[in-house]
Amino acid sequence: MGIAETFQQFCNNIRISQYDVSNISERYKKITRRLNIDFWNIDNDIRHSLYVGSYGRDTDIVISDIDMLMVLPYYTYVQYNNHYGNGQSALLQRVKKSISETYPRTDLKGDGQVVIVEFNNGITFEVVPCFDNNDGSFTFPDSNNGGSWKTTNPKPEIKAIVDGDRNWNYNLKRLCKMVRAWKYEWNVPMGGLLIDTFAYRFMETWEYRDKSYLYYDYMTRDFFKYLSEISTTQEYWLAIGSRQYIYKKGAFQYKAKQCYNKCLDAIKDFNNGYEYTARSKWREVFGSDFPS
Repeated sequence: MGIAETFQQFCNNIRISQYDVSNISERYKKITRRLNIDFWNIDNDIRHSLYVGSYGRDTDIVISDIDMLMVLPYYTYVQYNNHYGNGQSALLQRVKKSISETYPRTDLKGDGQVVIVEFNNGITFEVVPCFDNNDGSFTFPDSNNGGSWKTTNPKPEIKAIVDGDRNWNYNLKRLCKMVRAWKYEWNVPMGGLLIDTFAYRFMETWEYRDKSYLYYDYMTRDFFKYLSEISTTQEYWLAIGSRQYIYKKGAFQYKAKQCYNKCLDAIKDFNNGYEYTARSKWREVFGSDFPS
């Protein structure tokens, strides 16, 4: 296989399967329907809910935690804002009780800011009850430290990824997923939103962003170079779209530099006709999902 075919196969290998997508959608709709019945008095499995996080941005490759927002009526906010004691905790417990009507044998927890729904196939839904704000953001409960309300703004983050992917020949989401494969293979301390933010910032100025799989060896090489040159003293970055603060979890620059050098070797080997050796080096970077 040539470079284009090899990287295309790699990207196909790390895509979430249609079976998993269907399974997630079915459960998402059941949770949405139950909460719509109990809080909005409507029988609907679509309205008032939103996928967020890496799955919502369509940049994930490993299905474990599915983040979803469930918008509740404003009068529910008034009720629990005026609740005696920790109203945020009480709201989470009410949402937990509602979901248990649909999934009575599933492990449920109301914890911190979410209701955790753990299914026996390893997939966990983290349901965040929330309320619409006029600016498009959402207010959600935090039951920690006596209870408080906090704000999240995922829609601009999702839109930035969707628009960037469309504008840059559908390379952005693929890069985000490829970097996740590297993260898991190298145990890089980097969250999904930071990965997506770095990928977006890189792609804004990358000279081959209008190309496709034939340039993915260069894209990988250049991205790791970009990542390795980020200041090690910087503590946080502004997320794409929402511009919320993303704090670093640990150093990633050295591992990026190591893989940048592996990319240089892999490209050189391929150009010299040593295709098997080149693919072996790419597998060192990305793991066993990269074609051998």
